[in-house]
Amino acid sequence: MSSHNYIKNSKNENILININGELFHRSEAKISVFDSGFLLGDGVWEGIRLHKKKLVFIEDHINRIFASAKGISLEVPFSKEDIIFEINKVLLANEMEDDIHIRFIISRGDKITPYQNPNANVGPINFVIIPEFKKTDPKTYSRGIKIGRVNNIRPTEMMLNPQYNTLSKLNCILASIEANRLGFDEGIMNDINGNISTCNSTNLFFINDNKVITSTGDHCLNGITRGKIIQVCDENNIKCLQKNFTFEEIENCKEAFVTGTFAGVIPVKMIEKRLLNSTKENSLTNDIRSLYNKKINEYINLKC
Repeated sequence: MSSHNYIKNSKNENILININGELFHRSEAKISVFDSGFLLGDGVWEGIRLHKKKLVFIEDHINRIFASAKGISLEVPFSKEDIIFEINKVLLANEMEDDIHIRFIISRGDKITPYQNPNANVGPINFVIIPEFKKTDPKTYSRGIKIGRVNNIRPTEMMLNPQYNTLSKLNCILASIEANRLGFDEGIMNDINGNISTCNSTNLFFINDNKVITSTGDHCLNGITRGKIIQVCDENNIKCLQKNFTFEEIENCKEAFVTGTFAGVIPVKMIEKRLLNSTKENSLTNDIRSLYNKKINEYINLKC
């Protein structure tokens, strides 16, 4: 089990992919070996969901990718409306309406030679939009996931700002590899001060005494789902504390869950060797997941 388990769909073998405004069959979708993203991980990205013909929380996702691009001095020569048009174009061509996951990538573009300085770039940015028929495996919610501590820590804004959603994911990939070796589905990553920050590919929440605890957000991606969960708690009189805390302060918690755009709210069944109550039907985790799903439906209805 993992936080990104999905039901395989044979339709994905024949999807069309949008590269710089042109549509290509999956087997023909290619970029240059001189692309900055391929060579150096120089770019930004977003994961977006399509539910019931609506791009969920699209404004938040577009705002975040522009903020990430600005943070790495990457000029995006398109308006927000242009980007949404390009996303909808490839969705329409694929006849996609529901349970779709979209990966939207912007790189700094092609280089004249494999060199890190952007003065070696020769053209405009490259963008790629990969939409897939992708529904979360329901067992993810009934079985939950196992998480545990890893040695890799989150960088600071003076290294590589962790709030920018960049293609430079090696920090998280190494944490994921370490987690896999230890038998965990996700690795719990500390910040530079020894406080819990996040998991390697999801944001992280703990529950004790009916109180939800999460990090300050200073050293983790400013997750769209994370923000909505904090809103949901505030709107429903569920105490949610954003604070600095260590593993020792939560190691006896009753529940925990992780969040992300793809699967929403995922219960944590086990922290290292200890079983939690997160997957139980009457858990606060399941209540919060229901409230989050309700928020998605309210958003969709407003867009109708």
